[in-house]
Amino acid sequence: METSHLISSASQKLKVLPTLARRGDEMAQPEAQIKLLNSVELPDDLDPEFDRQLKGAGLAPLTATGVEILQLNLGRVCNQTCSHCHVDAGPDRTEVMTRETAELCMSVLADTDIPTVDITGGAPEMCPEFRYLVAESRRLGRHVIDRCNLTILMARPYADLAEFLAENEVEVVCSLPHYRQSNTDRQRGDGVFDLSIAALKKLNALGYGRSGGKLKLVLVTNPVGAFLPAAQAALEQDWKREMKRLHDIDFDNLYCITNLPISRYLEWLQSSGNLERYMERLVSAFNPVAAAGVMCRNTLNVGWEGELYDCDFNQMLELELGFGAPRHLRDFKRDLIDKRRIVTGRHCFGCTAGAGSSCGGELS
Repeated sequence: METSHLISSASQKLKVLPTLARRGDEMAQPEAQIKLLNSVELPDDLDPEFDRQLKGAGLAPLTATGVEILQLNLGRVCNQTCSHCHVDAGPDRTEVMTRETAELCMSVLADTDIPTVDITGGAPEMCPEFRYLVAESRRLGRHVIDRCNLTILMARPYADLAEFLAENEVEVVCSLPHYRQSNTDRQRGDGVFDLSIAALKKLNALGYGRSGGKLKLVLVTNPVGAFLPAAQAALEQDWKREMKRLHDIDFDNLYCITNLPISRYLEWLQSSGNLERYMERLVSAFNPVAAAGVMCRNTLNVGWEGELYDCDFNQMLELELGFGAPRHLRDFKRDLIDKRRIVTGRHCFGCTAGAGSSCGGELS
């Protein structure tokens, strides 16, 4: 089936908007985003330079501690256009990983002992190579995580996707801003909440999130607005109670992730007049404990064309690995990657504010 038809079918029943790239917005360009972030003026008592904050905490230069997670971004194609998306993903994007790059990913993985493959996008399931990457990673004995937007599980072309994930014991990490409809649809688009609840029920029926079994189901919540997340442990208790009471849905864990000032969320911060206040909030909440545990230290991020980055956020800002480290998967050298210096910028304050934020939720 042609990709364009898959996108159309996957977007049915959802209200989707054009991406920044389709609109020709300046904020679609990484250099424009970096320039805007660097231009934000903060109070004199706040140091806006991330590396100086690291130095003051005794953490400079920030270096990797090895690779425990190979994170694969399969492209910008998605059936949603969420207002906070750092990828600027959507149905009007075409960037997607090819079989050649997917095979290169698996070749490198086979030559390492990296235990976890973390697959993201876009909606990674819309990449034609998604199932190949899952099946091959599992054949190699690796744990696989699927960063799922939930609604894709209810689209006609992907009717058997939930069963495929269960058969391969894939950990499903799902985006859901809130357990009530208004907050979810406000951030992710009209119709997303109802389809998300239906998808979660489908996953529960397959055994996901039930009684601590092999099929792990994680929900991810991002604040709706210019705020930091609330305490993860307390929110998880509330969510488990309310998701069960309101929707009869079970899940294993809740991750609270800070919205990083990148791409569509950055554009929203600027247009709504919240940018300076939000950056002040992030910088003033810098937490050295969280900084020591940021995900880039044990993760290697791979773009859909095979380029290498410290994290998915750096990928979107086109900040490739630093001096001396390989820039592409075909040049992969473990010894040059394991202890590499992490490339940082002002956006990194989003991962180190308060309790910290990573793909696995809070850091401290």
